[in-house]
Amino acid sequence: MLKPLIHRQIRAQEQRYEMSLAYLHHIAETSRSAAAVLALFLPMARYRRVVPAAAFHVAALVAVRAQDCGTCVQIGVNAARDEGVAAEVVRAVLQDRPDQLPAALAAVYRYARAVVQQQDDAALREQLRDRYGDAGLIDLAYALASAQVFPVVKRALGYATACVRVDLDDAFLETTALPA
Repeated sequence: MLKPLIHRQIRAQEQRYEMSLAYLHHIAETSRSAAAVLALFLPMARYRRVVPAAAFHVAALVAVRAQDCGTCVQIGVNAARDEGVAAEVVRAVLQDRPDQLPAALAAVYRYARAVVQQQDDAALREQLRDRYGDAGLIDLAYALASAQVFPVVKRALGYATACVRVDLDDAFLETTALPA
């Protein structure tokens, strides 16, 4: 009884983002408890209380690119656009051009990049803390951590097999995983 509901919710997300989420169907088919645990993770993935949408999505896009060059990046792009993040901001992140971002978003980009590369940049962290407070740092930390979960799960299950061209308002961009 629960499986059809789970598959219906996954299909709704597939329609929303116009792509296959076969790995989520596989999880739901294999283990209801595993699907439930992943569903419990979603509130963290969507948690944003202080930082503006653009800052949140800049961090999330940097993080997802650290793990993926496929559909997860496209979902991140779609989510950013759904929340009103300008195409120019998304394009600058995908093309690794933080110099084309407003100063506040460039700082988020550089900080996110340092975090996913396991580098500590205390000066940037303090700059962002000054701008957004401790609660804002939590928003960014959750964006960075959660954006990497789905691509890792997908790859571990054998569903991340190819890079895709990212559709950004009918302009296609080649994407690769975030360079080291």
